[in-house]
Amino acid sequence: MSGRYRTLAKAATAEFVVQGSEFLGHARPVDSVEAAEAFLETVCTEYADATHNVPAYRVRADTDGDFLREYSSDDGEPSGSAGKPALNVLAQQEIENCAVVVTRYYGGTNLGVGGLVRAYSRAVKEAVDAADIVEERPHEHVAITVEYDDSGTVRGIIESEGYEFDADYETAVSFDVRVPVADAERFRDRLRSATSGRVDLE
Repeated sequence: MSGRYRTLAKAATAEFVVQGSEFLGHARPVDSVEAAEAFLETVCTEYADATHNVPAYRVRADTDGDFLREYSSDDGEPSGSAGKPALNVLAQQEIENCAVVVTRYYGGTNLGVGGLVRAYSRAVKEAVDAADIVEERPHEHVAITVEYDDSGTVRGIIESEGYEFDADYETAVSFDVRVPVADAERFRDRLRSATSGRVDLE
């Protein structure tokens, strides 16, 4: 899929209290399942003293965007009262490449399943609102290696396209470039043409 999709502009946290229980909704954009799981682990470690850390994410699992990986867990809350409502907020707003964790510190009053559904949904909604929703295009990373003689030409092409990149100057020059999937083949062709094929692409 080369079309646009909705994701988060930045990481954000929202917090509120319901009948003594404190809820913190943490949301952030991610670009892979590994990044989503690393974020969940970071939050769970940071808030290890919480009663519950309820995770959910929706991530495009390949660069073609054909496969959307969804995950959620109730983390000890009654079945269906926490993880699924958190994930549903992301699904209803059609947000992808996003991970959330709702941290709960129990306040002594049982909220019931309905109360939990409302609280966990609210925590995700408020965190998502704070993070801002943006439209993105699927990207892939293009790894480029060239000799020094061609590095100026290649860098000039990357900069003219306005792509984000990292450069590493060693015995040869390596570039790691973030390119919209829809533009990647045209970009590779342009590099091959400009260097008369003296570019190594991955």
